[in-house]
Amino acid sequence: MVQKAKPQTQPSQKSLATGSGAPEAGARTLEDAIGAQVRDFRKAAGLTVSELGAAAEISTAMVSKIENGQISASLSVLHQLAAALNLPLTMLLASFEGRRGCSFVKKGKGPIIKRRGTKVGHEYQQLGQSVSGTIAFEPYLITLSKDAVPYTQFRHEGLELIYMLTGEVNYLHGENSYRMEPGDCMLFDSAEFHGPETLTKLPATYLSIIVYQRR
Repeated sequence: MVQKAKPQTQPSQKSLATGSGAPEAGARTLEDAIGAQVRDFRKAAGLTVSELGAAAEISTAMVSKIENGQISASLSVLHQLAAALNLPLTMLLASFEGRRGCSFVKKGKGPIIKRRGTKVGHEYQQLGQSVSGTIAFEPYLITLSKDAVPYTQFRHEGLELIYMLTGEVNYLHGENSYRMEPGDCMLFDSAEFHGPETLTKLPATYLSIIVYQRR
């Protein structure tokens, strides 16, 4: 007797989830999207909530509610906010309709960044940029050339992940030193002093990903 094959079932959305522990992304309302844009542009301009409210002739409480997506602001109010931020009104609406933002960098085309504390022989190539949201994310490809010098006084807010690609270094974090070879990975609190202490095999390259809360 020939048995019929069981019909294949489609995997559920949850079964397709990644291994990340991050919560699922919820759908954003228009109010949430506009509020996030107002908050991001206000912070980029170096303004407090009260300063933006004064410039836009809107109460501080209303600005706060708009930023938190608690009210649906009229077009006239949004126009006042945009004018106070020196932006076209469309910029406050640009993040709606599911656009979450994406940064794409072709191989070897990332801009070379001069970071605070950059030392001789330390090259930082930026691999992407997050321009909005409350969490900043900075990915770099770091190259230590043959004339690189050790430096262990890097210190900044947030968390940092380092993944060794080529070469060998002893990487200091606080009072502990770790020998890093290709494939090795470190994740640490970057508020502690850190940096390459002994440059064993140069040139060396590694990925550095820094995550911190925007202010």
